[in-house]
Amino acid sequence: MADNSIQEALLDGTPTALPRMPSEGPIWFRRCRSTLSTDPHQKPTEHSSLLQAKGLFKGRQNFRLVGLILFVYLLVGVIIFYLVMDQISGTRTDRVLDSLYLVIVTMTAAGCGDLVPNSDTTKLLACAFVFTGFGIVGTFISNLADYLVEKQEVFFKASQSDATMLRLTDTSRAKYNFYTASLLLVMDVVAGVVFLWKVEKLSLVDSFYCVFYGDKSFPSKLGRVFAVFWIIASAIIMSQFFKYLGDFYIERRQKKLAKWVLTRRTTTMDLERADLDGDRQVGRAEFVLYKLKELGKINQEEVSFFIKEFEKLNVDQSRISV
Repeated sequence: MADNSIQEALLDGTPTALPRMPSEGPIWFRRCRSTLSTDPHQKPTEHSSLLQAKGLFKGRQNFRLVGLILFVYLLVGVIIFYLVMDQISGTRTDRVLDSLYLVIVTMTAAGCGDLVPNSDTTKLLACAFVFTGFGIVGTFISNLADYLVEKQEVFFKASQSDATMLRLTDTSRAKYNFYTASLLLVMDVVAGVVFLWKVEKLSLVDSFYCVFYGDKSFPSKLGRVFAVFWIIASAIIMSQFFKYLGDFYIERRQKKLAKWVLTRRTTTMDLERADLDGDRQVGRAEFVLYKLKELGKINQEEVSFFIKEFEKLNVDQSRISV
């Protein structure tokens, strides 16, 4: 009787549905445990999990391309501001260095105020470079962050077990990144203050004022060479600091939520919600799935997607044999 029902389920539908095996349709899994897998797509290697993890980031890893775009942006900016330097008022040191300094200040919107466009043409150029500079710098910082995260994950995968790696990357990464960015920010501020105080001969208060507000400037040639690198580093460090601050706050909230979910007592209402199929019985899988949804680890859209994928594999409406 059971064989007849299975045969009816398999024969339900068009007779030619099974032999066709469309590419987007169900996938059959039938093999003996004692035989080797013949899946042509499965090519296990020693570092297959590592390669798969790196493949996830391959589409987003345009770090070199964005760096090249940033270099072209700076080169074009230096050439343009070099040609219109006569239309810019302020303290001059070297024409090429002043052009590079003005591009950096404009790109990061630091606005030190020592070089100011005084014609309509240069003002429009400054506006254009500010607009495009924000986009390029933002993309560069985003790709740089992705690159560093990938390097960190590769290091964890190479030196730790899977469980340890997941624990470190999930629970400690946000804290580690936030503390690192905070330390770099403090070092960056101290470097700027000390340079303005000792080299540019500003007072200690004016040095702090220049670092945080930007009203005063770098009048010397050496100061502008320092400012070219220091302003770029400051923009990157500051953006990463606020990004990791948000990640750290979100991580703390998620930990509090997880602790509350894992320690609170399960109620009858929770069991009713966990009864996904409505048979008034809660199995182990249903209970775990409900807890994962409560923790925010998975949502209903993802569950529906997995169910559809299972239905494609489960062509005979029974369990999948492996």
